[in-house]
Amino acid sequence: MADAAAFDYDVAIVGGGPTGCSAGVFTGRYGLDTVVFDRGRSSLQRCAYLENYLGFPGGVDIETFYGLIHDHVEAAGCDLVPDLVEAVELAGGDAAGTETADTDDAAPAGPGFAVTTQSGETVTARRVVSAARYGGDFLEPLGDDEMFVTYEHDGETRTKFDRDYADIEGRTSIDGLYVAAPVSEVNVQAIMSAGQGARVGRSVITDHRLERGYPEDLARHWDWLRPEAELADEAAARDDWRERFDSRVPDDCDLSEERLSELREADVERQREMYVSDETVETRAEKGRERLAARLGVAADSESGSDSGAGPE
Repeated sequence: MADAAAFDYDVAIVGGGPTGCSAGVFTGRYGLDTVVFDRGRSSLQRCAYLENYLGFPGGVDIETFYGLIHDHVEAAGCDLVPDLVEAVELAGGDAAGTETADTDDAAPAGPGFAVTTQSGETVTARRVVSAARYGGDFLEPLGDDEMFVTYEHDGETRTKFDRDYADIEGRTSIDGLYVAAPVSEVNVQAIMSAGQGARVGRSVITDHRLERGYPEDLARHWDWLRPEAELADEAAARDDWRERFDSRVPDDCDLSEERLSELREADVERQREMYVSDETVETRAEKGRERLAARLGVAADSESGSDSGAGPE
């Protein structure tokens, strides 16, 4: 969790549509304190009805879809704030530390950002993800001219956000700033936008782990669950994970053995958490059906996974 003496959040995401919510699900589930600002004007809301998003064979109305993705970011542990971000500025601090789920030790926090909303509230965050398809005016206070390009319109010279400003992973030349939207050729379909949000969310996690000291080959994190039955011998599995970790540490790694051991054990524990029992799967599946049914306004049949057609009790 973020150290209050450093920043209010580890990650601030500007945009509560498919892109921003997807990024937030990944960072939130990893354990990074994340806030998602939803200005309520996502480009998807111009869509009459969503029929090409995987998992909805009959399509889904926009209101229901938005309710579901917002439910998801909150379930992942993110704060969802219904406010418009007006400005993102460098916070200026560079000496504070941030505590995380990896260890209790403080890591260099970097300059960070101050995020100010239309209501006048300001929060600070170590990293910021832009996930608003239309424009990037709120990033102007950062003062990077490379963010914007000029173009002619009706005889006038205008500026707009450069959709190629970030690389494919969402990283920019400003430490801690990522752009998931707007980007070229990606934000034209909701499912593609969600995929890009997930990609950028993982970039944020990777950079966080690099900052914590993980060697580059060990910095990427995979978020998926596996059946506990695959762990025939948990002690042996933990030893295998430790050996695999050590095999990927470069020879020129300058971390102390103590720090390397802390990172190794944190990594092993995260891998252990990926394995869940049949009972846990059943419990989560039932809760998942209940959350979905509640959003749809129907009663969930916890045994079959179908709904009864009746209203909620």
